[in-house]
Amino acid sequence: MEPVRRRRAVLHEARCQTCSLSSLCLPLSLEMEDMDQFDAIIRRRAPLKKGEHLFRQGDDFTSVYAVRSGSLKQITSEGAGVDQLTNFYLPSELVGLDAIDERHYPGSVIALETTTVCEIPFDRLDQLSEKLPELRNQLYRSMSKELRDDRRMMRLLSRKTADQRLASFLVKLSDRFRRRGYSPYSFRLSMPRADIGSYLGLAVETVSRIVSRFQAQEILAVSGREVQILNMAKLQQFAEEEDVS
Repeated sequence: MEPVRRRRAVLHEARCQTCSLSSLCLPLSLEMEDMDQFDAIIRRRAPLKKGEHLFRQGDDFTSVYAVRSGSLKQITSEGAGVDQLTNFYLPSELVGLDAIDERHYPGSVIALETTTVCEIPFDRLDQLSEKLPELRNQLYRSMSKELRDDRRMMRLLSRKTADQRLASFLVKLSDRFRRRGYSPYSFRLSMPRADIGSYLGLAVETVSRIVSRFQAQEILAVSGREVQILNMAKLQQFAEEEDVS
């Protein structure tokens, strides 16, 4: 029973006021008293194991989730056995905003590694945001960011070469790590190359060839899933080029 009590104690101690990600998450700009109100609606869940579902495509929409640690991927099934990886989620990012309209989750979200999330019941969040304009504004910003990222992904898939897609992915990932206080030049990929390929619309063999090419050009140094960006300027140049073919 002791391990169970310890796990419950850890879950009980997790609070917005002490979370290192609060400046990136929904409580951003909330006063302490308002943060207490927000904290009161959150449900702390036991950690997800690698490969475990947070929710499945078609499940009823009840909550959005803030990632506290680890990472997740979203897979959308188009039928006939065709699956598309549509998103990766890192600490402080919100999961489930794309389900608000139809009230069903449009994809399955799965842990890429041991991952902890804060569950935020949406009906209570909606009610609280009416009382707290700062919270409502932050929720709108999160929705706007998701729309902007979706448009960026559509442009990436329709107008970029394979090399440009991977370069764009790595530059964006680097920036996401930087905003969370991690090194933008050296990081570990939680997702395998097959997942990266699915996300970018590329075969895994193509991803591997591009990685090898970037290493030969001394843009990257890669060992397993450990990535070191050696020439950020060159990588950004690849990412920003337009496909003129």
